[in-house]
Amino acid sequence: MPNFAYRGRNAAGEIVHGIMEGATAGAVADLLVGKGTTPMEIKPTTAALERADNDLGMTRSVFRQKVEHMDVLLFSRQIHTLLRAGVPIMRALAGLQESSTNSAMREVLQDVRESLDSGRELSLSLARHPKVFSPFYLSMVRVGEMTGRLEEVFIRLFDHLAFERFMQDQVKSALRYPSFVVAAMALALIVVNIFVIPAFAKVFKGFGAELPFMTRLLIGFSDFMLNWWHALLLGIIAAVLTFNAWRKTRKGRYDWDRFKLKIPIAGKIVRKATLARFAASFALASRSGVPIIQALTNVAETVDNAYIADKVEKMRDGVERGESILRTSIAAGVFTPVVLQMIAVGEESGALDDMMKEVADMYQGEVEYELKTLAQQIEPILIISLGIMVLILALGIFLPLWDLGKVTMKK
Repeated sequence: MPNFAYRGRNAAGEIVHGIMEGATAGAVADLLVGKGTTPMEIKPTTAALERADNDLGMTRSVFRQKVEHMDVLLFSRQIHTLLRAGVPIMRALAGLQESSTNSAMREVLQDVRESLDSGRELSLSLARHPKVFSPFYLSMVRVGEMTGRLEEVFIRLFDHLAFERFMQDQVKSALRYPSFVVAAMALALIVVNIFVIPAFAKVFKGFGAELPFMTRLLIGFSDFMLNWWHALLLGIIAAVLTFNAWRKTRKGRYDWDRFKLKIPIAGKIVRKATLARFAASFALASRSGVPIIQALTNVAETVDNAYIADKVEKMRDGVERGESILRTSIAAGVFTPVVLQMIAVGEESGALDDMMKEVADMYQGEVEYELKTLAQQIEPILIISLGIMVLILALGIFLPLWDLGKVTMKK
């Protein structure tokens, strides 16, 4: 919707001005009258004003620290508590701004307060900071404004963000040990190829005999690393940059997100975590009074997986054609039979939001278990990989020495 610059008088007779979104100037006038402001002038904003207004957060972000996930999490919890206690929204935001320990978050809250002062709604004020508040977050706040259940929406958003943070922490904890092992293996491989194998290569050349294939392979790879290390380094950097550029394209992200679901061990965790996020988001939207079609649209922006998001959008299209949630869920091909049965029961009983909450809890429990045992599942793979690397090095280095020993014994 277009933006309109307005000027008017509030209930105290003071001149107020600002920018507000609306379908027409008349719609903006109706919104102002509903807020107790008598409009004096309403006109479409110029491109310069819109650009300055929309780029405000970007300009400030250059000179401030980043707003972390925990800041949004605490904001959701605290604003819920203050609104439930009957504190006006402006005073609640002022209190949160003063108590925030993150200067970036204080600037965001200050801008939100100024935006509210100019006549914008809370959802539109938060939308000025898309890097801080996700589309799903903004959509849920907008629903809370329309239904008058804003404090309830904030506590549900808090639970949703807390679950996402829990998954992130669990993944980091589970991957810490395997990451150290892989890094140690890579470092050992570099040291062996740069210092150890070249020393043995000089000894092997004095044998005057044909070396085993494994030894020739190790020496060749070591020579390549020593002579072409710059090309190898540039190749790795180019490959990483190319992969990142490809992954940022629409098709690349879709293919990569689909591939992630097929990776051994990690794939099933990603799938369950994504579906848990889907079910929790859908239950949250449904309980907040969002229509099913709009809820599926919002959820598609939340799952953080382009492949699953495409399936959710196809579910939305099916519902728009008049199909049932169960039918579209079966066609999606990403849900287990148990989940489909719960969806069928929820649709028949009219308690789909409760059933989706059960699905979210079930997947969340499975994700928690998988993450707790992730290190144990990866450990055998690391041990086998380490064993193969040691075996290759041992065969490549000690086979020539073994052959030399046998020749010496025969003499």
